[in-house]
Amino acid sequence: MTHLIETPRPSRQKRPFFLRRGPMENIATALIAVGFLMLFQPFLLVLYTYSLVTLLAGTAMFIIVSKFPE
Repeated sequence: MTHLIETPRPSRQKRPFFLRRGPMENIATALIAVGFLMLFQPFLLVLYTYSLVTLLAGTAMFIIVSKFPE
């Protein structure tokens, strides 16, 4: 009769915040939403000017972050 001995698993370290998929996808989505609001606000020209850059940055960030492991 053989007894299986369970070996303890090495404790898996948590990834830093900026390397986790869930929170970074939320930040990227918020950045896209801010860019969208900047695009359609009628008050400040400087917000309108940087709205496309903000949208593109959020979209690129979302594409990159969506490849991170869970």
